[in-house]
Amino acid sequence: MAKSKSLKSTIAVSLTNYLDAGAIVAGASGLTLWQKYLGLSEVHLGWLNFISANCLGAALGAIIGGFLADKYGRKFIYTYNLIVYMVGVLLIMCSVNFPMLLGGFLVTGISVGIGVPASWTYISESSEINNRGRNICISQMSWGCGPMIILLLGMLFAPGGYLFSWVEGIGHAIGGTALSGDALNVFSSRVVFFSLFVVAFIAWTMQRRLEESREWTASREAAKAKGEDTGLLHAFKVLFSNKKAIRTVCFLVAIYLTWNLVASVMGFFQPHIYETAGGLTNEYANMLSCVGWVIVVAVTFCISFIIDKVSHKLLYVLGLLAALATWVVVIAGINGMGSLWAFSILWGINGGISVQIFYALWGSELFPAKFRAGAQGLMFFIVRGLSAVWGLMFTLIYGEQGEGFTVAAWCMIALLLISLVVGVIGCPNTRGKSLNQITRERYGEDY
Repeated sequence: MAKSKSLKSTIAVSLTNYLDAGAIVAGASGLTLWQKYLGLSEVHLGWLNFISANCLGAALGAIIGGFLADKYGRKFIYTYNLIVYMVGVLLIMCSVNFPMLLGGFLVTGISVGIGVPASWTYISESSEINNRGRNICISQMSWGCGPMIILLLGMLFAPGGYLFSWVEGIGHAIGGTALSGDALNVFSSRVVFFSLFVVAFIAWTMQRRLEESREWTASREAAKAKGEDTGLLHAFKVLFSNKKAIRTVCFLVAIYLTWNLVASVMGFFQPHIYETAGGLTNEYANMLSCVGWVIVVAVTFCISFIIDKVSHKLLYVLGLLAALATWVVVIAGINGMGSLWAFSILWGINGGISVQIFYALWGSELFPAKFRAGAQGLMFFIVRGLSAVWGLMFTLIYGEQGEGFTVAAWCMIALLLISLVVGVIGCPNTRGKSLNQITRERYGEDY
């Protein structure tokens, strides 16, 4: 019964990850269409990435949402946050100029950031000892399903796609029969964002019914019984005054940031890279990206059966070796469909055993309940904020038509090597332990 309840709540909360990755890839799949419709430059695209769910928007939301979840509870986030997400998506759907599009990406990104720390925290706190890794993998599968489904829709609705006639009908119904060219083509992206709006509404309806985390409730009652300050400023003070917590933040930021700098570029620019460096059409680029995400989901599904039983360090290393091999393909040269397919498949394997799985798992295990979500929010803020800056830098390295792709690949390899080395050295031994046991071992009885 407990396992069934844990699984049910995990699925409901995991929709947040679907919406997170879906928002990133929905923007990516239609990036070229928006570029042509609004006459955007590569710099404009960099700014969209900078403030989106991929980077700054999520960073701002995370620092807010993490500490709100510790102050008011995990359920507080699930009651209100997805309303913000729906507003952001609606703004993107109705965009007719760059400021509207930019604003929609920002609002959506902030909502994503607010939801993610609470999501991983709630999943871990509601899981059984021997199912915590499995439930995080389910969350990661949802993160993979978002891009997979969004890219499939992007491929079907893209100009020349099998369902583009539907898009034309919608475009003409809204914009008139004279609507044509780039103004009509961009409706395929508007329809894709509408699908996110629908999922967000369903997720909001489900998440509002969740019970509050028992671990958070117990921690809050214990703090009140001791007369402790439960304000947000005090939570920051407690976090930064604990040397163990600071070292843990540094470790997790190091492994996640270096991996995410690579993943954030792939998440937002992958179809664009296929179109410029690979010379593929928008439809084919989305299809190839979609296949990569199918592999992510399949591999994560398999890993979910063993992650609570085998060495975390072994799985961590295997995932990063696949990531490194992805960019070795680029160094060897993108010279045909074979290398493009190898690039997509290897990155899919990495995504299925990604650093993000272990960051989500360890980030929720290695901190006490009183500042668990806040610590994750802080780390997510640092990682996505720096990823935003990197996204702008990447457009300069990459160039207008992908002429700097090889240089970018060497940068990616260096970042992934750092993540590999730091992760292997600092990999914690938490498998098979309860959250309370881990907290007592690391912080003592007072936490």
